[in-house]
Amino acid sequence: MASTKQFQVTFDCAEPERVARFWCEVLGYVLPPPPKGFATWGDFDRALPPERQGSAFACMDPSGVGPRLFFQRVPEGKVVKNRVHLDVRVGTGLVGEERLAALEAECARLVALGAIRVQLLTADADNESCLVMRDVEGNEFCLD
Repeated sequence: MASTKQFQVTFDCAEPERVARFWCEVLGYVLPPPPKGFATWGDFDRALPPERQGSAFACMDPSGVGPRLFFQRVPEGKVVKNRVHLDVRVGTGLVGEERLAALEAECARLVALGAIRVQLLTADADNESCLVMRDVEGNEFCLD
């Protein structure tokens, strides 16, 4: 039996391009090249039927290591907590005040991009500190 080698993470959202561009900034991701025959993603989007224009967007890890992120427009808004979320690993290997400083610095950068700080979860006997946040459409993620 073959094992899965690649996967993408898909976000349901109201504004795919806006959310995709936010996550590009968070993760250092880039936009994939437009489909063959189109100079830009805007050209491709304008070629779609009006009801499909702006309905999807994607971004990818420029190194090819991380998963592709796909953003698709859905009619309903977010109403409950995410069942799956991303952990943005900014404090790996750091502990105590050094870890908190790294989390706070990244939090400030992301708030400037439109993220919302929700809650600092301080270290306990089992876990290091992490920061719960929301992206530009309210999807939860953690700075870990």
